[in-house]
Amino acid sequence: MAEQRRGRRISMTAEERDDFLGAARTCRVATSSPSGPHVSPLWFLWHDGAIWLYSIVSSKRFQDLQADSRIAVVVDDGHDFGELRGVELTGRARVVGEVPRTGALSVPELVPVEAGYAAKYQGRETLRYDARHAWLVVDVDKIVSWDFRKIEGGAPRAGQG
Repeated sequence: MAEQRRGRRISMTAEERDDFLGAARTCRVATSSPSGPHVSPLWFLWHDGAIWLYSIVSSKRFQDLQADSRIAVVVDDGHDFGELRGVELTGRARVVGEVPRTGALSVPELVPVEAGYAAKYQGRETLRYDARHAWLVVDVDKIVSWDFRKIEGGAPRAGQG
């Protein structure tokens, strides 16, 4: 995985990044197709240093990724300049489990992911399958993070705002 080269002073530590991604609920997923880029919001799970996406298989996002697995995912937060923080992950998405996911196949890799997703978004211990979604995991090539709260005073400096 490529190391972040710019903005290291305001980058998140691995622990800060894990806490941030573990608590956030919505990401923005960017895919590419012959008709151009496509960005869409999606719920996700950050588990063991990986970002897991539970995508509707008939969506443009899922179809794009079947043709070209390159992906960028952004999770960000903050309102005022001094509060802005986020993480951008780039890499390749791959399907894990059956398409669509019905739970008929036992996939050991998905057991903790599905339990974590069910708890986070469904308020349940086990995932409720709808035979419309499938799991994607991103094999990350690069992670970039920022936390403007680390800037002294939290206010924009010349050329930053």
